Amino acid sequence: MAASAAPDAFDAILEQDAVKLLLSAALRDGPAHAYLFYGPAGVGKAAAARAFAAALLGERRRVKRGTHPDLYVLEPLGDEIRIGDVHALRHDLHLRPFEAERRVYIVERADSMNPDAADALLKSLEEPPAYATVILLADRVALLPETIRSRCQLVPFERLSRATVAAWLAESLDAAEAEQLARAAGGTLAGARRLLDPDEAETRRSLIKLVRAAYRDERFDASGAAQHVLDAAAVRGEHARTHARAAADESLTQREAEQRERRAGRGAERDHVIGAVDTLATWCRDLMVAANGAPEAAINADFAVELAEDAAVVDPQAVERALEAVLETRRRFELQLHAGLALDAMFVRVQRALDRLDTAALM
Repeated sequence: MAASAAPDAFDAILEQDAVKLLLSAALRDGPAHAYLFYGPAGVGKAAAARAFAAALLGERRRVKRGTHPDLYVLEPLGDEIRIGDVHALRHDLHLRPFEAERRVYIVERADSMNPDAADALLKSLEEPPAYATVILLADRVALLPETIRSRCQLVPFERLSRATVAAWLAESLDAAEAEQLARAAGGTLAGARRLLDPDEAETRRSLIKLVRAAYRDERFDASGAAQHVLDAAAVRGEHARTHARAAADESLTQREAEQRERRAGRGAERDHVIGAVDTLATWCRDLMVAANGAPEAAINADFAVELAEDAAVVDPQAVERALEAVLETRRRFELQLHAGLALDAMFVRVQRALDRLDTAALM
C-alpha cells in the first residue's frame, strides 16, 4: 500500500522543486527500494530524507526526533563508514516493521564508506526486503561505486539560489550584509552557517590573508603556510575527539570508544583541510574573474576592496595556473594523500604561479 502524500510533506525544504515532485510521486505510487540523494552539503538532503521517511512511516514528530522504531539512521562517527556499521544495518534490515507498514533506513555520508562497507551494503541493495526503503545521502556521488549507484533511484539536489540563502541569512543579519555574504555561502546553508560562526569567519579571514601573502609577501614560507592549516585542523580534531568522548555510549568497550574518538578526530581534521583548500580556491577564482573585469561575479564579495587591489596588478593567466594548483590539490585529497606534503606543494605552486605582485603598484 502506497503512503499518502500530504500536501505539506516537503514544505520545509527550500527550493528543490524537482526533488519534491519526484518524492511526492513516490508517496502516491509507492516508493522504490533504494534512493541516492546527492548534491552539495547543506542544500536539504538530510531534511528531505527525514521528511520522506516521516511521510512513509506516517508520523513526523518521532521521525524528527529520531525515535520512531521503524526508522534506522546510520551516522558515521569520524572519517568513514566501516563494515561493522553496515553489518549492524544489515542485521536490522531483516527485522520486520514494528508499527508502520515499512522500515526506512537513512545512511548519512554514504560516500564515506570504505570498500568493504560498500561491498557489504551492495548485498543488501541487491535483494532488499519488500518492506524496506533505503535512502543514501552523498555529497560526492562519484566516490560511490557504480554498482551501488545503479541500484538506487538517483535524486539530484541543486545549489540554492543566492536569494534563498540571503533570505535565510537575513534572519540574523541586516539585508545588505546578508546579500553580500550569500555570495560567499556557495549556494548552501552549510556555507551560510559557517559564515555566521565567529570562529569559522575568523578562519576564513586568516586563510584569505594566507593566500594573499603567497604573492604579496617576499618572506612567504610555503611550509609555514601549510603548517598553519594543519595546526588549525589539529585543533578541530581535538575538539571532535573531546565531543565524541563526552557522547560515548556506555555500552561501548574502551577499545570501541577509543576507535570512535580517533575516527571523529580524523574526520574533523580532514573536513577542515578540505574546507581550507576550498576557501583558497574561491579566492583564486575571484581574483581571476576580477582581473578579467568582472568583480561583480566574485564569491568573496565582502573582500571587494582587497580583490580590486590585487586584481589591478596581477596577470589573469598566472592566477589561472594558481587556481589549477589548488584544484588539483583538492582532487588529490580524494585519494587520501598526505595532507602536509600536498598543502606544502600547493602553496609552492601558487607562489611560483603568481610570483609576486608589483608592490610599487599597490602603494
